[in-house]
Amino acid sequence: MKKLLLTIIVITGMFSCQQGDNNSYTESELKIGVLLVNHGSHSRIWRNMLLGMEDQVESSILENKKITDVRSAFMEYNEPSIATRLKEFDTEGFDEIVVVPIFLTVSSHYSHDIPVICGISADPKIRESLAKEKIEIYKPKNARVTIAPPLDYTTILKKNIERRVNALSKDASNEGVLMVAYGDADYNQQWEEMVDDIGKYLKVKTGHESIAYSWCGHLVGYSTEPTMNGIRQLFELEDNVIVIPVLVANDPYFQNDIIQKAVDDVEGSSKVSYIQDAILPDENINKWVVDISQDIVESL
Repeated sequence: MKKLLLTIIVITGMFSCQQGDNNSYTESELKIGVLLVNHGSHSRIWRNMLLGMEDQVESSILENKKITDVRSAFMEYNEPSIATRLKEFDTEGFDEIVVVPIFLTVSSHYSHDIPVICGISADPKIRESLAKEKIEIYKPKNARVTIAPPLDYTTILKKNIERRVNALSKDASNEGVLMVAYGDADYNQQWEEMVDDIGKYLKVKTGHESIAYSWCGHLVGYSTEPTMNGIRQLFELEDNVIVIPVLVANDPYFQNDIIQKAVDDVEGSSKVSYIQDAILPDENINKWVVDISQDIVESL
């Protein structure tokens, strides 16, 4: 119910910040931009996958003549940052900005950091935390910012994992599936619900009965041990294990240094199937980005 409520709030434009009186504008006069926001990474491969998404969806989004431009921004580590892009939009006289976060589910970044960076929230604790990380906070002077919901409120993420499991599966009756995700300390319940929902979906769609998950991010100190433990637990139930990264894009630190190392070091690694892939690229996710952008623009 909490997740559904969040979706409704976002779609109806209540999760937004009005900086000026746009009521004086007619619909045709509004200058609307779409900003694709992702976390950011030290990995060039990771960044290029997210920048590539902009290239793939831009023309489709701009088929809606109400939308003037599509851009990407990184929440941290990299430029262009969210603040940099919002400054650009203000300078160029945009009235409405639709922020589409390329995030799997609700998290501290999605629920707290991004709204503060965009000027929608003024939480002093979050402002202080962002300042320590040298993440610029920018309150748009002219534009109203509306933030879209994350990916997992649709079935697209489930279908993505299903496709990747099927690509590695040889005999579902004798395989376990381990999903490895980043995790979030503040929203652990929501992350557990996400992977649990995907697991139930896989049992129906792929026929795998033994499904588990592990975290690989800050929550577990970026350790290989949770992934190794997950594989070991599945080996108690099945002869073979499929490992699937539930990560937005491919970052060698996670896909190689953590997950691959766990696979290589665990006893019985020859019976573990793993590819260093990620959620992206996915045409269905591209379509979702286009659809959610246009849905929110129509609801403004």
